[in-house]
Amino acid sequence: MFPNCVPQRNQRVCVRKLVLDSSKMRVVWKIIGLGAYVIAVMIALGVPGSGQTASLSQPPRPGSPDTKISALAGDPALRLGIGDLVDVSVYNVPELETKIRVSSDGNIDLPLINQVHVEGLTVEDAEAAIEQRLAHGGFVKNPHVQIFVQEYTSQGASVLGEVFKPGIYPVLGEEKLFSLISAAGGFTDRAGKNISVMHRGQPPVVVPISHNLEDHPDSNISVLAGDTVIVRRADVVYVVGDVGRPSGFLMDSGHISVLQAIALAGGTNSTAKLSGARIIRKGPAGLTSVPVPLKKLLHAKADDMPMEADDILFVPTSSRKQMEARSAEAAAQLATAVGVVAVHP
Repeated sequence: MFPNCVPQRNQRVCVRKLVLDSSKMRVVWKIIGLGAYVIAVMIALGVPGSGQTASLSQPPRPGSPDTKISALAGDPALRLGIGDLVDVSVYNVPELETKIRVSSDGNIDLPLINQVHVEGLTVEDAEAAIEQRLAHGGFVKNPHVQIFVQEYTSQGASVLGEVFKPGIYPVLGEEKLFSLISAAGGFTDRAGKNISVMHRGQPPVVVPISHNLEDHPDSNISVLAGDTVIVRRADVVYVVGDVGRPSGFLMDSGHISVLQAIALAGGTNSTAKLSGARIIRKGPAGLTSVPVPLKKLLHAKADDMPMEADDILFVPTSSRKQMEARSAEAAAQLATAVGVVAVHP
């Protein structure tokens, strides 16, 4: 009659408790009824989200890296491989939690049970293997093991070099090169014109590319899990000294001449000593200086000279011309000052 008590001795207490429980149930049902009423009104009015569970964050866009990572983590067909980073935990035994990479022989080294071979196993199979070792060794009674794969290195491709976010990116089946470059944040300003794609056991494939990916649609080759994509840094030459814009310039086409470098630097200044120009080049024996007949080059009286990667073209300043320029500058400043004084006596 009263399931929550013993009726023989304390009937009043039992009745009182039952009445109290009944009053609580009436309150609960009122709350549930109010909630159902509110939901019904929202559905009738067509309020967005009334017919489905609310989400605290927007879902990732289809094809985005987040979507692919989620798909990797939730795909039961994926198997652990060498280099994968896993987080192993045992329920209610925090001392056994371990973050470790799968070694080159396919094992992970865990507390108490040492080496466990997981290469080629699914996450569920690896969890079962660890549980069996813990139980048979008498370390944990009825263990519940959970493995979270933080990085599927064996199921991804490495994107290295001149990209904004170098790293390992998931590859589901067959991926395209442009998609991986986009996932890595695109090219940096120092990116060159060629990309090397290294497949396992095969020679690297070099494809031409530029910051505008649409210029080379044929370069959008397939990339498989385990491949490595390297975006090489473009070669740079430097122009310093008495020029308009001293700076470093990318050798986008793979070569650049002295006249082209001077043009990129805004030309020489009027105080430059053209006959003293030279290229400073670093070689196996150290720094060397190569004379440049810049005056003849500018007057087309000598053949243009090619520059090499990391060359420094130095254009010195003529002391005589600099003194003349400073005298003219001082005269101009004096004339301006006299004019200002005349306007504002």
